[in-house]
Amino acid sequence: MTLSSTAHDALLSLASGGEHGEGGQHESLSPYLTGGGALLALILLLWLTTRFNRDR
Repeated sequence: MTLSSTAHDALLSLASGGEHGEGGQHESLSPYLTGGGALLALILLLWLTTRFNRDR
């Protein structure tokens, strides 16, 4: 096997998703749960920032 054919096989494996199922996403990661958690964390940080910014 040459280097170029090995690289070609690796790229095909990456393009087809490899071992992670359809679309290359892990089955246990929900985009709604991830986005909701990030939103909650940002709202908490915003609330903390406004609580400590009482100098005016």
